[in-house]
Amino acid sequence: MSNIIVAGSSGFIGKNMCDFLERKGHKVVRLNSKNCDLLEHKSLLNYNNLKYDYIYNFSAYTQAGNFCDLYGGDQWIINNKMNINLLEWWAKYQSQAKMIAFGTSVSYTVYENLSEETYMDGEPYEKYYAYAHSKRELLVGLQSLSKQYGLKYLYLIPSTVYGPNYHLDGRELHFIYDLIRKIIRGKEFGETVTLWGDGTQKRELIYIDDFVKITYNLNEITENEIINLGTGDEHTIISFAKIICNEVGYDFHKINFDTSQFVGAKSKVLNISKLSKLIPNLSFTNLEIGIRETIKWCKNQKL
Repeated sequence: MSNIIVAGSSGFIGKNMCDFLERKGHKVVRLNSKNCDLLEHKSLLNYNNLKYDYIYNFSAYTQAGNFCDLYGGDQWIINNKMNINLLEWWAKYQSQAKMIAFGTSVSYTVYENLSEETYMDGEPYEKYYAYAHSKRELLVGLQSLSKQYGLKYLYLIPSTVYGPNYHLDGRELHFIYDLIRKIIRGKEFGETVTLWGDGTQKRELIYIDDFVKITYNLNEITENEIINLGTGDEHTIISFAKIICNEVGYDFHKINFDTSQFVGAKSKVLNISKLSKLIPNLSFTNLEIGIRETIKWCKNQKL
């Protein structure tokens, strides 16, 4: 059994990771904005009563949609403060622990091959600029502390994670939940379903159960690495919409596509060659099954 502390434990990924770790028999300390203000370094001193084997860092000030474009300044300050405080605490008081931290695919330059060696190359897409660079700075911090003090880390770059038990705390929904909500409401209430763009933009999804299991396995087998964590497969918004329409019984041809709205990158899929070498015979939850389970949960939540 390991002692594990998880920052950002109340978010969708953090909560599911904590639940998974506890099912494995580990002792998990959950940090969130209610019990530990990561903007204040002294808040972390309250958790020095244990020596931790692992520190998971899911903490991030961000949302889906155009949040990054509207609040880039706040994101820059808040995310860097949280990361600096957590990394300083790690180096000073928990240097025996291995930190598992998470980047973002928006740090990649949208025109590059999305493989790990290009993660720091070029300039990120302007609408995600501040958030993208705060995640790059997190990686710089991990690498620098590891080099100077011999600390161990793992830096994972996830594609969009989806599945049941998503956080419903007033934040903007990631695109797959927004699609599901709109199409369910179109079926049940006869509302017009309008999707942004022409539907040909592509996105990659990884199911939450797959994500936490792979994260755990990677932590067991490697360290001081930067690794993409996705399926390596992408689908158009049209494809996602058709699967959802089929599941809820809505006529896909009734959907209106608004080409005047912001859609971000036209394509964004991670190169998972490194992941595939580390974990041979990778298998992922079938997309239709994953979306079906997510729709069931969304219906119960009355999104």
